[in-house]
Amino acid sequence: MQPLICITCPTGCRLEAELIDGGVRVTGNACKRGEAFALAELTHPMRSLCSTVRANVGPGAMLPVRTDIEIPKGKVNEVMALIAGIVVERPVACGDVIRSLAPVCDGNLIATCDWGVSPK
Repeated sequence: MQPLICITCPTGCRLEAELIDGGVRVTGNACKRGEAFALAELTHPMRSLCSTVRANVGPGAMLPVRTDIEIPKGKVNEVMALIAGIVVERPVACGDVIRSLAPVCDGNLIATCDWGVSPK
């Protein structure tokens, strides 16, 4: 049995889950969403990734970013390696694409706030 903490609602149920015959056996879940979460987590875990990239406005300037889709958990380190080399050198608005995540996975890295944009 695999211990998990369900993140689909604020309850945060402590689950025990195991794969059986193409399905999943779950204990500790308060609702059906816990069962679906456990199956996804055991068969194809996905993550939303939030980080920062360097911004070219002096020492220590950073821009918060996130992926615009969930990415496979096994690809997180590769995406972080892509992020490590990024330096933003132009004004961006919240939601602007900073970089494609290809060839690692589908999706984009997007800004989560305005940077260098004049206020309206």
